[in-house]
Amino acid sequence: MVKIKETALVESQIRLADDVYSMWIKTETITAQAEPGQFVDVFPKDGAKLLPRPISICETDKEKGLLRLVYRVVGEGTEEFSHYKAGDTVEIMGSLGNGFPLEAGREGRKAFLIGGGIGIPPMLELAKHLPCEKQVVLGYRDVLFLNEEFHPYGATYVATEDGSAGTKGNVLDAIRENGLKGDVIFACGPTPMLKALKAYALEHGIECYLSLEEKMACGIGACLACVCKTTEVDEHSMVHNKRICKDGPVFKAEEVEF
Repeated sequence: MVKIKETALVESQIRLADDVYSMWIKTETITAQAEPGQFVDVFPKDGAKLLPRPISICETDKEKGLLRLVYRVVGEGTEEFSHYKAGDTVEIMGSLGNGFPLEAGREGRKAFLIGGGIGIPPMLELAKHLPCEKQVVLGYRDVLFLNEEFHPYGATYVATEDGSAGTKGNVLDAIRENGLKGDVIFACGPTPMLKALKAYALEHGIECYLSLEEKMACGIGACLACVCKTTEVDEHSMVHNKRICKDGPVFKAEEVEF
């Protein structure tokens, strides 16, 4: 897959929650090749900020050549992005990384689509592409976002740490409280959640794919800044790790060690 760096046009941007924004970008070439679970690098205009910010692909509209990014403001780079409006330009590179294996969610299976925090957005594009029965489980600290957009694709369950909506607790608490069962897990979110889901999948004999969150520098596998421990030896570094940006961000659960 060709990695493309281009200057794209901001189509629209809205705020979904206090620090969460949704931005649609016009980029026909990158959109055409984007797959569920991949990400793009977004470059700040401020020359003092040299490194791009990796942001998961939330949705695509391939007919219109549009790409949707839903991100949280966590620093100066994403703060800059949050001020973009329709008609502004943005420099991006993509599509990057390896996405979710769609064949694992083939017809006849029942899948869990599990997102935690800012790991929720990439699960929306995946929900649109899987033909199997889907159970969506979303974990939040408190304020909800995107949850209603999953409703057309399957039964949607919510967990919040403060108990303000859905199950009080985490995504596994929601699964247990609602007596949910499945054949395969697709998940993206913070490391503690992914670690718990790996253990749950192993315990119940469920196929499991995890999209790892990590700070990245280059986004193309050259700098080795975003490695994770794995059971296999990486051909690039010759040690037991993989580059999340290049070999991931999606891994089969048993490949990674937490």
